[in-house]
Amino acid sequence: MNPLHPAEPVTLDNCEREPIHIPGSIQPHGALLAFDRLGRLVSVSANAQALLGLSLTLGRAPRAAELGVDADVYRVIQQGVANLSLGESMPDSRELVLNGRSFDLVVHADGGLCLCEFEQRDDNADRLSAFAQRAYRSMEKLKRQHSIDKLLEVAVSEVQAMTGFDRVMAYRFRHDDSGEVVAEACRHDLEPYLGRRYPASDIPAQARRLYVLNTLRLIADVGYQSVPLLVEAGHTAPLDLSHSVLRSVSPIHVEYLTNMGVGASMSVSIVVAGRLWGMLACHHMAPLRVPYAIRMASDVIAQLIAASVQSLCARDREAAMARAALLRTDITGQIAQGHEAADVLTREALALCASLDCDAIFVGIDGRVRSHGAVDERWAARLIDWLQAREQPLVHVDRCDELPAATGGDRYCGVLALRFDAPRHGWLVALRREQIETIRWGGKPEKEVAHGPMGPRLTPRGSFAEWRETVRDTAVPWSDVVLESARLLHDAVSRVNVDRVLEMDRLRSQLWAVLGHDLRDPLHMLSMASVVLDRQSSSDRVASVIRNSTNRMQRLLRDLQDITRIQNGLALSIEYEDTDVAALLGQLLDDQRSAYPDVAVDATLPAAMVARVDPMRYLQMTANLLSNARHHGKGRIALQLLARDGHAELSIRNPADPIAAELVEGLFDPFKRRSLNNAGNPGSMGLGLYIVHQVATAHGGTIRYEPGDGEVAFVLRLPLQPPVA
Repeated sequence: MNPLHPAEPVTLDNCEREPIHIPGSIQPHGALLAFDRLGRLVSVSANAQALLGLSLTLGRAPRAAELGVDADVYRVIQQGVANLSLGESMPDSRELVLNGRSFDLVVHADGGLCLCEFEQRDDNADRLSAFAQRAYRSMEKLKRQHSIDKLLEVAVSEVQAMTGFDRVMAYRFRHDDSGEVVAEACRHDLEPYLGRRYPASDIPAQARRLYVLNTLRLIADVGYQSVPLLVEAGHTAPLDLSHSVLRSVSPIHVEYLTNMGVGASMSVSIVVAGRLWGMLACHHMAPLRVPYAIRMASDVIAQLIAASVQSLCARDREAAMARAALLRTDITGQIAQGHEAADVLTREALALCASLDCDAIFVGIDGRVRSHGAVDERWAARLIDWLQAREQPLVHVDRCDELPAATGGDRYCGVLALRFDAPRHGWLVALRREQIETIRWGGKPEKEVAHGPMGPRLTPRGSFAEWRETVRDTAVPWSDVVLESARLLHDAVSRVNVDRVLEMDRLRSQLWAVLGHDLRDPLHMLSMASVVLDRQSSSDRVASVIRNSTNRMQRLLRDLQDITRIQNGLALSIEYEDTDVAALLGQLLDDQRSAYPDVAVDATLPAAMVARVDPMRYLQMTANLLSNARHHGKGRIALQLLARDGHAELSIRNPADPIAAELVEGLFDPFKRRSLNNAGNPGSMGLGLYIVHQVATAHGGTIRYEPGDGEVAFVLRLPLQPPVA
């Protein structure tokens, strides 16, 4: 590591500035020659003459005889020099013998120089003859795996058998760049590292870049003495060894491996979509040279793993996005049919929990909260205020300290919130519980400051004994797939909800027109009645006309008042009284028969039934249900009142065709499109059943639709005694 400024604090950033790609030296089990575009030798390792038996002069272009190679190998070197005009080129390799030693020659062009690396090899005919067959079988096994976990299990076993390392581990990097050992094959007498995690600082940023650029690195002997590179006097730029197979590694990393008791190391990067996804880390307790061909086969295995991981992840992503798209289409379809967005999202809460991979979910709008799962409504209300203050349509966090403090119960640290109705403070909020996790670190992650020849620096830990840490106040981070699904859901629901709001505004305008029309008739009747009174006609007939017209106007105005309160998020006023609902219904039916003599109603009522209800609201609900039966039925109406399970149950039936299944869910929504231009009730705005549902809910009761054989029925159930507030 470079010396640090005396006043500069010692941090991981200092380690990340170490220029590990230009170490100025190589490992001693090989030699390196570097040529420029003219074929001149500009750099040579100090051991080249002793190891290769060559006497070369810097600044000259050597001939084949001077290099001691045959024509084929010389052509490979010349082609590498020629490739400099193309920029980077793929490595080419040959096996050769120089100075009585066997070498793998690796030639590659990069950074304006052609690097020729002569790596010593141990000739083992039996090992190499079995290698090809084993490599083929290994790749066939990998191709047959259908899960990432099994893929990595097979990979570590095959690489260990192929290379001879004492330990082969598969690392998988997490969202915070820490690495976890998820598969391992090791010698039976070694302590297993499976399940241990290693901090992101073990691999500084510049090392991660190198692992992506050069996917395989071998340290044949951790205790090596590096060999310096000799450079031509006129060549001042440091030699970039990013793609070198012999590159000397950071002394800090050597110290790290020494502390682990490792004698040789090989790492093979698993790069997925240009990112370091994982790694095969190989350790041997003694020095070990792995032939270039076997290393390349290991690299191919890592590439096969990367392709399989990308394919498996793409498959899972595609399936998840397809499921999310179906749910999104269903939700937006319901809203487009006129359903309230908050109601639809609440009904689909279970499916949304699965799609967004959360533990609980709630919908907040107009200051009200409806939840699926254990959610403290007071905390949810504070969370919505916090979300409103952020002024962002989509918010996601995974730390408790960023959220309003919880008051008790389940502790949620993950929040994914979508604002679907800005004017009404409408939010869909997915929640994830706190993840209390015990991490099995491979040694205590913190590093210590030590002073050496190059000044203070952070040193790798000296012990790799398992060290456990409990992590709190966090949730599992939201994945890219979930966040993309959430963004698409937000866009779709917001867009269709805006369309629905515009349609509601249009229908409200139409409502005023309909009310103006409907109020005109009773007002006209009152006017005519006043003329008759002036002429002193039959007072009974006139009184009936006045009473019916007045009642009709009162119902219209009360419906208008109720819909206004409900749409503005205000509760309906309920004035409870002990009421004989049987007698109340009898009076209503008498009025109905007078007003609609052509409509037959068969009533089955008990002698008396006392319930604590709002009598005017009860009349309002029953009148609306009878009006619905008159306008949509085809014959006699049957009304029945009975006491059942502590409830007053009122059913109103009439002959009619069953309601289409796709319309049933929206029966109790306001401003239904199918209610417009209804031939049976041309002035209808679809408010009657909506108001019945709202009033029944305010009483703690229910209203439900029951299809029958050639008839339809609506059943109103109210508790005989209201629920305790």
